[in-house]
Amino acid sequence: MGGVEENRLGEYLRARRALVSPQQLGLPGGARRRVAGLRREEVALLAGVSADYYLRLERGRDRNPSPQVLQALARVLQLDDVETAYLLDLARPRPRTRPQRRTERVPARLHHLLAALDVPAFVEGRAFDVLASNPLALALSPRLRPGENRLRSLFLDPAERDFHEDWEAVTAEFVGAFRQSVGVSATDRADVVHDPRTVELVGELSLASGRFRALWDRHDVRDLRGGTVTVAHPVLGTLRLHRDKLPVEDVLLVVYYPDADSGSAEKLRLLASLAATSAAAAGGDEPSPGSRSS
Repeated sequence: MGGVEENRLGEYLRARRALVSPQQLGLPGGARRRVAGLRREEVALLAGVSADYYLRLERGRDRNPSPQVLQALARVLQLDDVETAYLLDLARPRPRTRPQRRTERVPARLHHLLAALDVPAFVEGRAFDVLASNPLALALSPRLRPGENRLRSLFLDPAERDFHEDWEAVTAEFVGAFRQSVGVSATDRADVVHDPRTVELVGELSLASGRFRALWDRHDVRDLRGGTVTVAHPVLGTLRLHRDKLPVEDVLLVVYYPDADSGSAEKLRLLASLAATSAAAAGGDEPSPGSRSS
């Protein structure tokens, strides 16, 4: 399966090399090519390094290339800024001892903020676990309840296919963002790729979803902090919402909000009214937004 690998730099170079066609770089193609994308020798030539040295990089025999070499490889492999930063991060030396990881906890002030927001909002952890959510997020989608995992829901819950206007594009974005999160090496997140939670999630989804497995093996890297999504609510129909992810300590606050005075804004006000009516009809016994530790 496309699991978590030790030679991450080499795996990334191989995956990205396979996605660049010779024609994109002005090289002859030909029907007799045995490899998808570029040959190693072609990458080495265009990057200005020897073929033997590039082979050592891919096979993990040399894990300390200079930034200049990596920038040259990024140019040949047509990496964007996010992908280039990821490549540079993969080549950075890792500490011999893995730091003690802190348990993900939702700061008390975020619970207060969630309750005060009049738009769907929730808190997620590094592996896309939902740690807390407000009532409007639950009214938007029951898959945003604490204890759910956004990746697992997206790939294994059939309701997500109907919920997202372009499920294929959303899955690609989420896996790329997850890959980028795994590659980040902030002081308290070094070697997060070895985190048991990450290994468990990648293993589960690789076995259960061919779509996830194919996307994970591409090694795409995306920044999913902001953007716009179009979703189909089962009662209110189509909503177009902006999404922002704001880091707070070790977690992310995720907020969905519409353009002012738009049809989606009116639908969200109606959704809030329906959620309040439902809570009142249940006698006010709805559980308050909770949290969990991963």
